[in-house]
Amino acid sequence: MASHHGVAALLIASLLVAVTLADARPPLTVRHNKLGAINRGTAAVMIMCLLVVAITLADALPPASPLVCDKVYGVQERETCFAVSQAEGLPLKKFLRFNPNINCNNLFIGQWVCLHAHHA
Repeated sequence: MASHHGVAALLIASLLVAVTLADARPPLTVRHNKLGAINRGTAAVMIMCLLVVAITLADALPPASPLVCDKVYGVQERETCFAVSQAEGLPLKKFLRFNPNINCNNLFIGQWVCLHAHHA
C-alpha cells in the first residue's frame, strides 16, 4: 500500500499546482449546455472531489504481491552486478528487480543475490 500512497501524493501535488495556477489567472466562466457557469470555486470543488476519488481508489487497490527468491548466488571476488547478471543470462534490469535493496557499488564477497524470483 505504500506505493499507492506515493501515487496519491503525486496526484495531490499535481492538483495543488493546478489550483494555484487557476487562482493566478483572471476569473474564468465557461458556459456548457444545461450545466450553467463553471467558475474557479466550482473547479476547485471538482478537483477536490477527484482527489478524494483518487485516494480512495489507491487505497482500495490490492498491494503488489512480493517477489519470492528461489535461486540465490554468493558473490565472488571482483564480481559486479552486471557480471553476475550476464553470467546467469539475466538482463541487468531484471537482476535489479530481483534485488531491489542491493548496492551495486558496494558488493562484497559472499553477499547473497537473487538470480530468479516469482510473485508470491
